[in-house]
Amino acid sequence: MTPTPTTEVAMAAAEEEEEETEELKELLVTLPKEKGWRTPFIYKFQGFWSQPKEIQSILSFQKHFKTSESDVVLATIPKSGTTWLKALAFAIINRKRYSNTQNHPLLTSNPHDLVPFIEYEIYANNQVPDLSDFAQPRIFATHIPYHALEESMKKSDTTKIVYLCRNPFDTFISSWLFLKKLRPESLPQFSFEEAFKMYCDGFIGCGPFWEHMLGYYNESLKRPQHVLFLKYEDMKEDIVSNLRVLGGFLGFPFSLEEEREGVIEDIANLCSFDKLKELEVNKSGKAAMAFLNNSNFENNYLFRKGQVGDWVNHFNPSMVNKLSQLMEDKFQGSGLSFKLH
Repeated sequence: MTPTPTTEVAMAAAEEEEEETEELKELLVTLPKEKGWRTPFIYKFQGFWSQPKEIQSILSFQKHFKTSESDVVLATIPKSGTTWLKALAFAIINRKRYSNTQNHPLLTSNPHDLVPFIEYEIYANNQVPDLSDFAQPRIFATHIPYHALEESMKKSDTTKIVYLCRNPFDTFISSWLFLKKLRPESLPQFSFEEAFKMYCDGFIGCGPFWEHMLGYYNESLKRPQHVLFLKYEDMKEDIVSNLRVLGGFLGFPFSLEEEREGVIEDIANLCSFDKLKELEVNKSGKAAMAFLNNSNFENNYLFRKGQVGDWVNHFNPSMVNKLSQLMEDKFQGSGLSFKLH
């Protein structure tokens, strides 16, 4: 007998439940839930939507993590240029250690293997690691909303948080096409229209997207020395100026001599979409990210187009109107706006 969509979801949920701790199971039954993109369900936890494994990791992170004064945290909502930001920050911070030649780690390692995710790697699978051996400055990445970060990380005057934000139109398209590849065969597929509705309703990992973006944006206005807010579209338009700002914020400013020697351009080229996409490690390798837990995943899934405005090839007029109105409503009065092309 062929399983029905309902039984498939039940089977997938049962498999997922086997990996949950008793504490997490007790918590999940108290939380609102909706259909998930990669898992049977996502749950509203601490005000945002998350998958069970992520919730477990975030709880451990909030309980055990202690910030170091030189920590760097790279924050994004999924599919907003995370891989690019990891590469750029790693290259800037380590530029004295590595030259942009054949021995650079970015030529042989995926950026996700060089800058670990807090919730998907460091605290994944019930790990409570000793982070004292991490090279200083420690560089971490996260999709966790600002309000849910560990308290010492938020209170620190020296921890540097960099948030990269992408326009919600392109973010949705990138999320939809990426998560389609990761959705297990045991779960029934859902349509582009259904996914769009879920996105607009806020039912996406770490969403709603507008709350995630505004959380970091508002903090960057209050404490600009603590949170740097960058826009994907601005970086695509003028990477050199943005890398100059990023280097200064991180405490690794580019000297006049470095600028004259073209060091900023070298880093921009090393970390460019086209360069990273063509590296063998990113064409056929697999990143060691615990959250993927998917033998079919390839690094090339992380490199699709990297363009601004690709959404015009996917949206119909009613979708454009709906998302435009939603953004107008949610971002009204905040000062946050986006270039769509």
